[in-house]
Amino acid sequence: MEKVITIGRQYGSGGRDFGRKLARELGVPFYDNELITLAAKESGFAEESFERAEKKATNSLLYSLAMGATAYGGIDFGTNALSLDDRIFLAQSKVIVKVAGEGPCVIVGRCADYILKDRVDTFNIFVRASLDYRMNRAIKEYGDPENKVGEIITKTDKSRANYYKYHVGESWTNLNNYDLVLRSDLCDIDTLVKGTIAILNN
Repeated sequence: MEKVITIGRQYGSGGRDFGRKLARELGVPFYDNELITLAAKESGFAEESFERAEKKATNSLLYSLAMGATAYGGIDFGTNALSLDDRIFLAQSKVIVKVAGEGPCVIVGRCADYILKDRVDTFNIFVRASLDYRMNRAIKEYGDPENKVGEIITKTDKSRANYYKYHVGESWTNLNNYDLVLRSDLCDIDTLVKGTIAILNN
């Protein structure tokens, strides 16, 4: 069965690389930062606004949703009841719903698992790894300075957790929210991709 695949990942775990390779092997579109570009074009917000919003979520969006909107498509993006950050999130959510509706694809981050939770064809994956592995990978792959890599990992993971908690109301690391949890430090990315495809084909 063809699916829309969402990927949550710890910083330095290789989740983005995994997602890109998985999409390539499946022959489906891959969305990561492309979502920001698409959402910016459709909403009129600057791309920088989306990047800033992802880093500073502070209050619950769920209250706003409960006050009269049950689906992202039904929300008035111009309403004064929502903050700028909330409207940016909803603009991005609208794009995620749109690309998922166009067919199978791989979407990295941005609460896509929650946004698409009512779709029966969604398969949610979380990629994690040991701290040592993530530190070594961040230094090698991202060029993070060795003396600051631990701080960068902690800060990035915290930012992602806050963003998820803010918009979803649940813990980002609650593995019960995912259909498949992968440890990228136990085998290479290519092996994880092959194993995932085998699971999807069953």
